[in-house]
Amino acid sequence: MTNDNTEFVTSVLKKLAKLNYIKPGDVPNINLYMDQVTTFMDEHLSDSKRHEDDKILTKTMINNYTKNNLLPAPVKKKYSRDHLYVLAFIYYLKNILTISDIQKLISPLTEKCFNTDSTPDMDDVYREVYNLCKSQVSGLSRDILEKSKLSGKSFDYVEDSEQREFLELFSLVSLLSFDVYMKKNMIETLIDDYSSRKSAGGKNTENKKTENKKQ
Repeated sequence: MTNDNTEFVTSVLKKLAKLNYIKPGDVPNINLYMDQVTTFMDEHLSDSKRHEDDKILTKTMINNYTKNNLLPAPVKKKYSRDHLYVLAFIYYLKNILTISDIQKLISPLTEKCFNTDSTPDMDDVYREVYNLCKSQVSGLSRDILEKSKLSGKSFDYVEDSEQREFLELFSLVSLLSFDVYMKKNMIETLIDDYSSRKSAGGKNTENKKTENKKQ
């Protein structure tokens, strides 16, 4: 890409690196009413909005998550710290996965780690995943810059500078989109494999129970 576009990509990466995230230590260890939950999420994720009037989380979304068994029901209309962790995971995952796939990932978490005194609990899971993801930021930035440089070498035979600049941009968007496409397919394959193995395991357990009864 042109030097101007490369500088633009670099500036965007610097901005993205400074985005607000829901840090483990930011999540209050007190129960919140729904209005307080939506306010908390909006305050901590406002930087990720594409448009000013975009909604991070609404009451309708929360109710739908509960109806779809993504989010455990609140206790006396109050949401715990574990609820906020689950909502954070849903927020990040819903950008690339279907509700059905998110449910397949979230359900094992809520079954084993939600509102429990055992280890790992939701706090342990969120901290571990948060640290893993943060450790990838610099590597992802380098990868995007490499793709930017690669796309900048494309269409160098096009004489019209405006057209060439657009084609370089299109090349970069295509490279990034292909990366997302491949990773999305990998994610879906991992989820499907886990679901099929879990389903097979459940059937084997039922078969053993049936065999024991016959004996």
